[in-house]
Amino acid sequence: MNEPKIVHVVDDDPAVRDSLRLLLVTENLTVRTHASVKDFLSAVERDETGCVVTDVRMPEKTGLDLLVEMKKTSLDLPVIVITAHADVPLAVRAMKAGAVDLLEKPFDNEALLASVRNALMRRRRVDETSAEAQAIRDRLQTLTSRESEVLTGLLKGCSNKVIALELGISVRTVEVHRANVMAKMRAGSLSALVRMSLLVQSADQS
Repeated sequence: MNEPKIVHVVDDDPAVRDSLRLLLVTENLTVRTHASVKDFLSAVERDETGCVVTDVRMPEKTGLDLLVEMKKTSLDLPVIVITAHADVPLAVRAMKAGAVDLLEKPFDNEALLASVRNALMRRRRVDETSAEAQAIRDRLQTLTSRESEVLTGLLKGCSNKVIALELGISVRTVEVHRANVMAKMRAGSLSALVRMSLLVQSADQS
């Protein structure tokens, strides 16, 4: 008999915890909620299967701290991080630390459910990951030099205004380049762009 796969929700906001629990329960998933990283680490069993959905920015310990602690204790559960736009640089650090996905608030319920399903079915698909990374590299090659510069600014979490200032162009021009980047990369959101960038980096380092 297979052990139940548990979805752990870690968020300091009780309203968010409740809404995520209700959403996940509709998928017949076993859900446990935790108000802090400390609460999660004290409650989770080392041999559990499942995944973790955590906010990035929380008081005391952040989602990044959670990933660090999980690595220290050899707790091998895939982690999905959720973040507000202002926390994109922190979320990027979290993904580099091992998070499997990034969802930017406000996110669509189906996007979260799809991410959780993928995390629960996680396998070491090296060939598939390599093929996806190459497809992303091919898309990156279609960007103009200016579009690549705008992409770099976006991945740093910079606003259109800041990117415009750094590049010496108008905000409107940045918006046009940003739209072109999203279209050429086939990215529906900033978080998707972040994921693509990190996937390529990971594949290049392996």
